[in-house]
Amino acid sequence: MLRGGTSLLGIVNFVTFLISIPILGGGIWLASRANSTDCIRFLQWPIITIGLAVMVVSLMGFAGACYRQTWLLRLYLFAMFFIVVALLFFIVFAFAVTDRGDGQVVMNRRFLEYQLSDYNGWLKDRVTDTQYWDTISACLRDGHACSGMRRFARNPNTGMLVPETPDMFYARDLSPIQSGCCKPPTSCAYSYVNETFWTPNPGVPTVVNDMDCNKWNNDQQTLCFQCDSCKAGVLAGIKKSWRKVAILNIVVLIILVIVYVAGCAAFRNARRIENDEPFGMARMTKTQPSRFQF
Repeated sequence: MLRGGTSLLGIVNFVTFLISIPILGGGIWLASRANSTDCIRFLQWPIITIGLAVMVVSLMGFAGACYRQTWLLRLYLFAMFFIVVALLFFIVFAFAVTDRGDGQVVMNRRFLEYQLSDYNGWLKDRVTDTQYWDTISACLRDGHACSGMRRFARNPNTGMLVPETPDMFYARDLSPIQSGCCKPPTSCAYSYVNETFWTPNPGVPTVVNDMDCNKWNNDQQTLCFQCDSCKAGVLAGIKKSWRKVAILNIVVLIILVIVYVAGCAAFRNARRIENDEPFGMARMTKTQPSRFQF
């Protein structure tokens, strides 16, 4: 191939290599949240695999352009097509399994409450599976998901740090897992002692059908980790994380498609140059030689 064709293909593959970085970053971010926050360890690996595949394929195409290996460029375009399809499938899948479920606003509370009945579909069935939830709840306990709940405020009279008051706690913006797993549901009408210690209030009626009220335990290794509200909080956290990565991948997919189309055009033009094929109208040749000789 001539220098112009290889240069364009080299630029296209370099851009593709750069595109793999945010894909890998999204997968690594999900993996970090799986170990410390969401405790869901199955979606980050396809994303990381796609990112690594884009990186390897782009290097393969770059090598094919530099060393003028046509078969490598063919393989690059073929593999990149399936990577684009896989990335598109992930984006559709991520939005499809997180299409339902939002937090509910509670009066006099800044944080939202989460109910398992607001969710359905494959992701809910996956999370609520008994064996799988045992793994998730153990991850939440071992990761000290509720340890960051404790806060102190300075007493204006003494200047000393004291535990925050109930009103201060109710004005906090809790994460879905903190709201669902680290405190009893508001419908239980439990009295606030501190962020993770609540006592029943006999004088206040509770929601009769809310079984989470009976599952709450002030033991810091139990809390509400077996509550349906905790499962709903995990689902809400997954929805938030997955949609962030999916939106990033939509941008990456658009760029990847543009780069892929440019790569196809560059490869086709480079082949024409290599085969010494003329372009446009110049490609029209006469099938019969002219009778006039000059």
